[in-house]
Amino acid sequence: MPGENLSRDEARERGRLLSVDAYDVALDVRSAVASGAAAETFRSRTTLRFRCAEPGASTFADLLAPSVTSVTLNGRELDPAVVFDGTRIALDSLAAENTLVVDAQCAYSRTGEGLHRFVDPEDGEVYLYTQYEPADSRRVFATFEQPDLKAPFTFEVTAPEGWRVLSNGAQEGEAEGGRHRFAVTRPISTYITAVVAGPYHYVSDTYRRSFADGTELEIPLGALCRKGLAKHFDADDIFTVTKQGLDFFHDHFDFPYPFGKYDSAFVPEYNLGAMENPGCVTFREEYIFRGKVTEASYEGRANVILHEMAHMWFGDLVTMQWWDDLWLKESYADFMGAFALVGATRFTNGWITFANRRKSWAYRADQLPSTHPVTADIRDLEDAKLNFDGITYAKGAAVLKQLVAYVGQDAFLEGARRYFKRHAYGNTRLTDLLAVLEETSGRDLAAWSRAWLETAGVNSLTPQVTYDAQDRITELSVLQEAAPSHPQLRPHRVAVGLYRRQEADSALVRYARAEVDVSGPRTTVPELAGLERPELVLVNDEDLTYAKIRFDEGSLATLRARLGDLADPMARALCWAALWGLTRDGLMPARDYLDLVRRFAGRESDIGVLQSLHGQAQTALEQYSAPAGRERAARELAEGTLHELRLAPPGSDHQLAWARHFIALAASPADLQLLQGLLEGTAKIDGLDVDQELRWTILEPLAAHGVADETVIAAELARDNTASGRRHQVRCLAARPSAEVKAQAWAQVVESDVLSNALVEATDAGFAQFGQRELLAPYRPRYFAAIEGVWRERSIEIAMEVVHGLFPSWLVEQATLEAADGWLDGHPQAAPALRRLVLEKRDDLARALRAQACDEAAGPRP
Repeated sequence: MPGENLSRDEARERGRLLSVDAYDVALDVRSAVASGAAAETFRSRTTLRFRCAEPGASTFADLLAPSVTSVTLNGRELDPAVVFDGTRIALDSLAAENTLVVDAQCAYSRTGEGLHRFVDPEDGEVYLYTQYEPADSRRVFATFEQPDLKAPFTFEVTAPEGWRVLSNGAQEGEAEGGRHRFAVTRPISTYITAVVAGPYHYVSDTYRRSFADGTELEIPLGALCRKGLAKHFDADDIFTVTKQGLDFFHDHFDFPYPFGKYDSAFVPEYNLGAMENPGCVTFREEYIFRGKVTEASYEGRANVILHEMAHMWFGDLVTMQWWDDLWLKESYADFMGAFALVGATRFTNGWITFANRRKSWAYRADQLPSTHPVTADIRDLEDAKLNFDGITYAKGAAVLKQLVAYVGQDAFLEGARRYFKRHAYGNTRLTDLLAVLEETSGRDLAAWSRAWLETAGVNSLTPQVTYDAQDRITELSVLQEAAPSHPQLRPHRVAVGLYRRQEADSALVRYARAEVDVSGPRTTVPELAGLERPELVLVNDEDLTYAKIRFDEGSLATLRARLGDLADPMARALCWAALWGLTRDGLMPARDYLDLVRRFAGRESDIGVLQSLHGQAQTALEQYSAPAGRERAARELAEGTLHELRLAPPGSDHQLAWARHFIALAASPADLQLLQGLLEGTAKIDGLDVDQELRWTILEPLAAHGVADETVIAAELARDNTASGRRHQVRCLAARPSAEVKAQAWAQVVESDVLSNALVEATDAGFAQFGQRELLAPYRPRYFAAIEGVWRERSIEIAMEVVHGLFPSWLVEQATLEAADGWLDGHPQAAPALRRLVLEKRDDLARALRAQACDEAAGPRP
C-alpha cells in the first residue's frame, strides 16, 4: 500500500520538525467477543499533542486502518476522505503547538501484527495482545511511527466485563463498566507500547530491593497465560529468574528499573520469541512447556527472560535514533542475556550455549550475500524488518564479548552506567556509545569500531606450528584470513590452548594457554615456544572472539580419533562448532561429520550441545550428503541414534533428546513400527514418557510416510483439542504423502489468507518434507511464479513466512539453483526485501550443492 513503507529520509525530516508531548489512546475492544463482521474491527481514538519547529509546515501521521471516522487538528475538522489514504494522515498548516484527534475503526489482526485476536478452540475464549516492532502500533492507533519521537503514553481500554487488561503502566483504580485506565508512562517509543486483554490466568509476586543510600524499590510482578495453559504454568520458576535478573542488572547498571511494574505475558500465535515492552513483556506461549523438555529448554527460556529484561535499559530507557543502530539494543541484550544467565542463575554453562547456538546463527548470517555491518544501512521499514537477524543479535553480542576482553569488564560496565545516566529517555547513535566507552577504557575505539561494527564478514583463524627434533614447539602462529568479498582483517583478542593426554587412555586436557592480540595475516605466540608437542591446538579457546576456527592437520586428526575425550565442555563445544563450520564450507565431507556424531555425540554431557548436534546431523544428512550415499547414511545414523536412545539413562534429558532425534530420522519399516508401537502403547522404552507433545512429534513422521492417515490424526486431535493440538494437527495433515494433500496445503497458504500466522507456519512445516522430493517437485516453478504476488498482497510477516518456508530447499539440485537465478535476473525491480530473502535461500542452496560435491569427491564408501 502506498506510504506503508516509511523511509529513513522521511523519518529524519519528520523528526527534525516535531517534538511529541503526549499520547492519550482510548481503545474499545468489546467487539472482540462478537461474531462475524462485527468482530473484525475495534474503535481507536487517539489524542496526540506535539510541537512543530517550523509553524506553517506540513507533515503526516501514520495509521493503517480500514476506516477513519474523524480527524481534528487544532480544533479544525479535516475530511478523512481527503487527508487519509489508508496509511497516512496528511497534516498541513501546523502551529507551534498542536493537538491531533483521530477516531478510527482499526482491524484486529490474524497475522501477529498490531492487535492480534485469538479464539481458543478449547473453550471459545478470546484473547488479545499487541505486537508492534518495528512499526505496527499504527495498526492500533494514530501515531508518528519512528523510534526517536518518544512521548509519555496514557492508555484507556474498554473491554468485556471480567477481562484482565494490561498495558505498560499500572492500572489506576478498579475497572468500571469494563473501562480500564492506566498510569501515564515515561517517555517511550511507539513500538514498545502494549496492550494485553482477555480472560488470562494471572499470577502475582513482588520484587524488593534496598539500595546503599537507604532507598527501597518495590516492583509488582505478574505472569499470565491462557486459562487452558494454567495447569502447565510454572510461574514460580519464571519469577525466580525474573528476580535474579533484576538483582543482577541493579548490581551492574546503577540505575533502578524505571518502569514501575513488570508483567510477563505468555501469548498465543506469537511471531517472535518475546518483546521488551516496558512493564508488559510479551513472550510466545510455547515457553510454557506442556510436556517434558530438557534443561536446555529451561535455559533457553531464562535467557529470553533476561534478554528482554536487559532491554529495559538498552532499548527502552535509551533507544536508537533510527533502525540503523538497532544493534545498540539487540546486541547488548543478547550479550547481557548470556552474561546474566551465567552470573545470576542456575544455568552457569550459558556461555557454552552462546558459543554453540547463538554464534552459529551469526556465522551463517555473516556468510550470506546479504551480510551487512553490525551497524547497518537501514533505508526503510522493510529493511528494518529483515535486519532482526543473526548479525544484529548474535554477531553483535559476540563482538561485545570480544570488546569486554579488549577493554576489560569493569570499563565496559562503567561505560554502560554512564550511557544510561547521560541518555535516559532519549535516543542515541553509535558515536554516543563509543564516547562513554572511550572515557572509561582510555582507549581510542574508532579503529575498533571500523573493524568490528562498520564492516561485514567473518575471519578465519588457523594455527600454524613447527617443531624441533625433540618434538617441542619452535614457533606457533595464528594465520588470519578473510573472504575475498569482505577482505577486512580485524584485531582479535584470543586465547590459544594446548591440549594433550596425560596418559595413553586419559582425557584430553589443557596444559598450556596464552592470550594474544591477533592482528594482520600472521601473528606469533612466543609464550608457547619451547613447550612439548600438543595433540590439539585450539585457537580462540574460551571463545573470546568472533571468528571461524580452523585446525592444523595434527589437531584435526586428534579430533577425528578422540573428540569425545576432550574433558572441558567449552573446548568440546568449540571443536564441534568448528567441525560443523568445515562441513558447511565444503571442506569436510558430510559423511565424516556424521561419523563423528555417531561415534562421539553419545559422550556429550552438555544437553544443549547434544541437541544442536542432532539438528546439524539432520541438516548434513538431508542437504550436504551426496545423493548416491544418502540412503546408507540415513540408515546408519538412525541405527546409531536408536542405539544411543537405548543406552541413555531412563528418564534423563539425554534420553529425551535421543528419542526426538530418532523420531525425526525414522524411515525404515522397523523404525516406523517402533514409533507406531510407542504411540499405541504396545512398545515401551524404559523411562521414556510418551506425553502429549511427544505423541504429536511421533505422529508427524508416521503421517509423512503414510502410516497414519487423516482418521488417526483426527483421533489425536480429539485427545488434545487445544490450540497447540490444532497446530500439530495442521502440520501432520500437510505432511501426508499425497498430491491432493499438497495441493490443498499450497492453496491454503499461497492462494488464500484463511489461516492465521501460526497455522501458516504449521502448514509450511508439514508441507516441506525432505523425503517427498518427487511429490514436491511441481511446486518449484509454482513457487517462483507466486512469490511476487504474495509479497504484494499479504502482510510482511506472512509474506516472509511463505517466501522462506516454501522455498524449494527440498530439491537440492542444479535446476533449483537455476530457477532461483532466473527469478532474480528476471525481477530486478522486485521489492529489495523480497529479493534479499530469495538471494539468501539461493545461497543456502548453493552451499548445499558445494557440500554435496565435497562429499561425493571423497569417493565410494568402504
